[in-house]
Amino acid sequence: MSEYFTLTVNGHVHEIDAAGTTPLLDVLRNHLGLKGSRYGCGLEQCGACMVLVDGETVYSCSREAVTLEGRSILTVEGLGGPDTLHPLQQAFLDEQAGQCGYCLSGMLMAAKALLDRNPSPTRADIVEALDPNLCRCGSHPRILRAVARAAAVMRGEAGDGH
Repeated sequence: MSEYFTLTVNGHVHEIDAAGTTPLLDVLRNHLGLKGSRYGCGLEQCGACMVLVDGETVYSCSREAVTLEGRSILTVEGLGGPDTLHPLQQAFLDEQAGQCGYCLSGMLMAAKALLDRNPSPTRADIVEALDPNLCRCGSHPRILRAVARAAAVMRGEAGDGH
């Protein structure tokens, strides 16, 4: 049964017409055209679908969209744009942290949540924050360096994160 509800995604309010049990990921991709968050496992185990809800990481594959009415959702599309990359996006490019790229949107969102609450994370903090996200390409060391590099840039340091 279809319902009408509103979602605030990347600062914009959207009216949604979907079944109340529709997962947030389906609404993002198929109703709003935001294709950055990806379907991986559908079981909250890979992190490819991760978004931020009120600054906290949420698996969008299993979360019913209607339960997020009135809350602020941030997807990878809301991080930055082609002309104004977020420091995390720039660091991921600089470190060549993406290989296949399937996990990157979830990695970026988990890293954003980490840096928002801890601007000076240790390598262990970064590893722990990204633990719910799987990367099967072998680029995980570059991803960890990219997050450290972005943290340094965001603190106003010219460091390379090593």
